[in-house]
Amino acid sequence: MRFAAIETSTEWCSVAVWADGEIAALERRAGNRHSELALPMLETLLGKKQLDAVAFGAGPGAFTGLRIACGLAQGLALARGLPVLGVSTLEALAQESGAPRVVACLDARMREVYYAALEKRAGRWHEVIAPQCVPPQSAPPPPGDGWVGAGNGFEVYKEFLTGKVSVSKPSVHPTAVAVAQLAAPRLAAGEGVDAALAVPVYLRDKVAFTKEELERRP
Repeated sequence: MRFAAIETSTEWCSVAVWADGEIAALERRAGNRHSELALPMLETLLGKKQLDAVAFGAGPGAFTGLRIACGLAQGLALARGLPVLGVSTLEALAQESGAPRVVACLDARMREVYYAALEKRAGRWHEVIAPQCVPPQSAPPPPGDGWVGAGNGFEVYKEFLTGKVSVSKPSVHPTAVAVAQLAAPRLAAGEGVDAALAVPVYLRDKVAFTKEELERRP
């Protein structure tokens, strides 16, 4: 099986190609250039090779980045009649951390974080605290010990979040490699969907403060 993976939910633009267990990947810090960089990077990896599916980081994360990844996955899949699979960016963040018990936390702007606690059991991630968008001071602590914090939320809001984990890795971010690793068994099990059904997972609808809210900010 050969499939492409796309992850653009953060400032990083990351693409990968899975081919029967082997992964080739490219990654760049993109700023706001994801739409410019993602497809050429993927074409560099693919060449003229055929695909069987497309996976993408479905969110939560930056709204524009999620739409870029989803749109690119849909475009590739529709043109080729391929299934598409969305993978949680918080799960990809946990996968990238290399730890078995992970508090995944990304800065959501607007004084909030995308937050979840995940534990790997029998080779699959299980939600201990479901993904949510909350103010960092309201993020619930995970039960028990041995939790590793991953994601830039631990850098931006360290005063609220570091007490919830034993170790934090704020530089860890979701990658296309992690998306590919998580997608492979699911695609093999037939979990891919029609491209038209692929959608991002935002966790919140609001994208910015109003002028009045900005004026009231401390």
